[in-house]
Amino acid sequence: MKALVLEEKGRLNLREIDLQQTLGPDDVSICVHTVGICGSDVHYYTHGKIGPFVVDAPMVLGHEASGTVIAVGANVGHLKPGDRVCMEPGIPDPNSKAAKLGIYNVDPAVRFWATPPVHGCLAPEVVHPAAYTFKLPDHVTFAEGAMVEPFAIGMQAAMRAGIKPGDVAVVTGAGPIGMMTALAAHAGGCSRVIIADFSQPKLDVIGRYDGIETVHLGETSMAEAVAQKTGGWGADVVFECSGAPSAILGVSGLVAPGGTVVFVGMPIDPVPVDIVGLQAREARIETVFRYANVYERAIALIASGKVDLKPLISDTVPFEKSVEAFDRAVEQRPEDVKLQIVLTDDA
Repeated sequence: MKALVLEEKGRLNLREIDLQQTLGPDDVSICVHTVGICGSDVHYYTHGKIGPFVVDAPMVLGHEASGTVIAVGANVGHLKPGDRVCMEPGIPDPNSKAAKLGIYNVDPAVRFWATPPVHGCLAPEVVHPAAYTFKLPDHVTFAEGAMVEPFAIGMQAAMRAGIKPGDVAVVTGAGPIGMMTALAAHAGGCSRVIIADFSQPKLDVIGRYDGIETVHLGETSMAEAVAQKTGGWGADVVFECSGAPSAILGVSGLVAPGGTVVFVGMPIDPVPVDIVGLQAREARIETVFRYANVYERAIALIASGKVDLKPLISDTVPFEKSVEAFDRAVEQRPEDVKLQIVLTDDA
């Protein structure tokens, strides 16, 4: 079948490839409809690696996906052909200690789409475990279904934060994950969410949502803005989503005494953290790596209308223009939040 293949660093092809997929008794076969372009996909394209994960053989990209079930394994009872679904891309070892503890996202043996050497889902058809395939309500679109994966990271962050009703949250970084985190925090009970970035176009997008306040870091510092907006007390929860060393170092000046800091963004290299500043506030520290056990909650929030992710979809392109779409993503246009690729014309 034809798929979007990363041949090596800097070289993408839309070409035929044998993915050697076999439908097992606990699997489903899915006709892929929509796939979002993630920053990690782009990073593999431009750098050929992320940390220890190196592209040393051709690899199909893509892990944010929705589609239609076309066949089910013998043991699958909750899904049937014709069901519209989205897919959680990480497949853990069900017998691992991490999986048994419910933290399968940190299972060392997890196989994650488009993470070397595992192929992704930018192909017309994929086989996936039914346990990590979720039916979409009829009124939730394929485009929204493909947004569940990045939104799940925001959901994981909000749940790790232990948000209390009425909390004030700060989000540093208004990239796609920062926006997802801001929306999840607001849906999770925060009365106000203050999000900061240097990109005005991105702040314009997220600032249209009720309950979200924006700060342009070219006009004021994050510390000054948070102090002004909280009467000098600080934020109950700080979500660091940029991965920028300066932002990570600065979180101690944003969090309220007894508050929580959640590290979501991933810096490229080790960075300093103001431990004493955090200790002086007795701040609680949480970290996020992907997500676990949040897909159904994410879908429920989208289906209820509590969270509307459609405004974050900047453009949709056909499968035939996948390489052009990735080249656009590499440009990092300030007005772009999420680009999606559609593989089929089916509604």
